[in-house]
Amino acid sequence: MSEQHPRNTGAPLQTDWFEGAKINRTATERRAAQLTTRRTVKKNHQAAWLVRAVQCIDLTTLAGDDTAGRVRRLCAKARQPVRADIQAALGVENLTTGAVCVYPTMVPHAVKALDGSGIPVASVATGFPEGLTPMAQRLAEIRYAVDMGAREIDIVITREHVLTQNWAALYDEISVMREACGDAHLKTILATGNLRTLRNVYRASMVAMQAGADFIKTSTGKESVNATLPVSLIMVRALRDYGELTGQIVGFKPAGGVSKAKDALAWLILMKEELGATWMQPGLFRFGASSLLGDIERQLEHHVTGRYSAGFRHALA
Repeated sequence: MSEQHPRNTGAPLQTDWFEGAKINRTATERRAAQLTTRRTVKKNHQAAWLVRAVQCIDLTTLAGDDTAGRVRRLCAKARQPVRADIQAALGVENLTTGAVCVYPTMVPHAVKALDGSGIPVASVATGFPEGLTPMAQRLAEIRYAVDMGAREIDIVITREHVLTQNWAALYDEISVMREACGDAHLKTILATGNLRTLRNVYRASMVAMQAGADFIKTSTGKESVNATLPVSLIMVRALRDYGELTGQIVGFKPAGGVSKAKDALAWLILMKEELGATWMQPGLFRFGASSLLGDIERQLEHHVTGRYSAGFRHALA
């Protein structure tokens, strides 16, 4: 079960916290490229980091042909994400994923399937993935998911507000969505692939946190460019700056395109290098992923047996 940290209470909109920010793209890309060359984890340490990555996965299905049966199978995998014999060989017990993420209409099926597990159900909402439905419908979708038992809500922002620098509109939008969430934690998807510049990514991150986001998230997974290390670097530095200004901690979730165990290690290294070990746990860090879990399980089996198995032996559901 993920330990949830105190809610981010937000702050009044203060554009002076971010308007003057300058982002050097070349330096950002150089720093991101160095993350996996300056630090590596091997053997037992790598296995331990991969186990932690499993604990930080929001195991996700967001397909148009989702069914109750598919969601139940996904939840069974969330309860036991790595085969029992591999867990035993690693000395690991009670391993689960950080959450299961589904569409609002699938929330009741997920809640029932996860009953007693302590694994929270996360739901996308607010007209995911584009977020261009009327506000009344977006808020109704949040309330529906929460009423059905979702404990985390992944919202999408109106990208136009960022592209036109309408920070007041963005702040007001996220604030009212945060209120609609009630006690459920709010994860704000910035859809960074649509925001055009790293400076926009930084500024949108700061506004989302000021408006009360408990997590900031890179992508819906539906954009042409999803989570990248340079974008993630800018977002985690916004987390650090916000923390220094307010004393509050906010979580981070890369999503979209994170499909290999080596990707998981790269993002964990980013968190370790930029924010410290505190952020390397599911209360403050999540991967939005599905196929990632299968590759991690395959790598853990290799660590235990010395042999690589076929990918089909580690099906998700």
